[in-house]
Amino acid sequence: MTTAYDVKILSTGAYLPGEPLDNATLEKYVGPLPDDVLDGIQVKARHWMIDPVTGEHVINNSRMAERASRQALERAGVQPGELDLIVVCTATPEYTLPGVATTLQGYLGLESVAAIEIRGACAGWVQALDLARRQLADGTARTALVVGSEAGSPVLAPHFLGKDPERVRMRDRLTLYTFGDGAGAVVLRAEEVLEGGSAGEFAFVNACVGGLRRPGMEIIGGGTDVPQAEQLRRRQLIQMKVDVAGTTTFSPQVFVRAIQEMARKDGRCLDEFDAIVLPEGNADYFADEFASAGLSEKDIRALKGRVVENLAEVGATGSAAVPLSLDAGWISGRIKPGDRIVLLGIEASRYVYTGLSLTWQAPLPA
Repeated sequence: MTTAYDVKILSTGAYLPGEPLDNATLEKYVGPLPDDVLDGIQVKARHWMIDPVTGEHVINNSRMAERASRQALERAGVQPGELDLIVVCTATPEYTLPGVATTLQGYLGLESVAAIEIRGACAGWVQALDLARRQLADGTARTALVVGSEAGSPVLAPHFLGKDPERVRMRDRLTLYTFGDGAGAVVLRAEEVLEGGSAGEFAFVNACVGGLRRPGMEIIGGGTDVPQAEQLRRRQLIQMKVDVAGTTTFSPQVFVRAIQEMARKDGRCLDEFDAIVLPEGNADYFADEFASAGLSEKDIRALKGRVVENLAEVGATGSAAVPLSLDAGWISGRIKPGDRIVLLGIEASRYVYTGLSLTWQAPLPA
């Protein structure tokens, strides 16, 4: 007879580097954005792992992952040595190899543990969570740590360091005002289901719907696309390109497809979910397009008051976005035991969406 396991999220953890960098302060370094653009992206502050004056690194990606992980472990009452599995998602590692997952393993003092790394940015952390959840559900592991960590500011720094703020290009300013750094983590544990009991219900969706579209975002450099000598002749060693028009118009369509599929897979209407953790869900450029993207008036009304996010305080944080929003929702009491929640990530480079629904069980930490 096959043993059944109930998988639970025990706790969350979060780490944001340095002091908040608000829009007024950022303007001194990179120049202003028009008020209507700022209102549209709705980011009022962000945290960077670099010193915005010098560009020096104050911390690195793996250490941010460690800080978030230790907070999650402490809240769960779990020692690092109890971990069987670490899954990390990041698009901005310190090195190609070794990865952040195994570096984090070393920082946590673990000689041996299963360590997996996913490079999926905004959608990847939900993929990582589902991968860990499946390994716990089939008995492969008992206790897992799932981390999303992103360090985008070193990539952004060359856009403004050493330049007159008034000469920073407007398209670069938009990127600089949008993105932040940080890390979020959760601890999961599997418990054997006793006779007559039942395991928690999960539903998962995942698709790339932009395979034939122009990429919404590209980070070019440091890879193997062309010889290194040719890379060194580029204007910037690593360059971030964002298709602003494309992401603004198509990302809401990706979300609508994702949330509709999520509801079907879970067997619920949107108004039967208590919380939808969607990092950019309340941004004007996103929410204003729901109707044209095909979401019904009933479902638009259902979303109001259900979206959980903290974009205004932390900016767009890539792999860390969903766990940081989840942490903020849990710690604030917005997400409570018994709530049916959806964790939803939208990634713009090739328009990937991932969603996981579950019943939240963790009480607020003492």
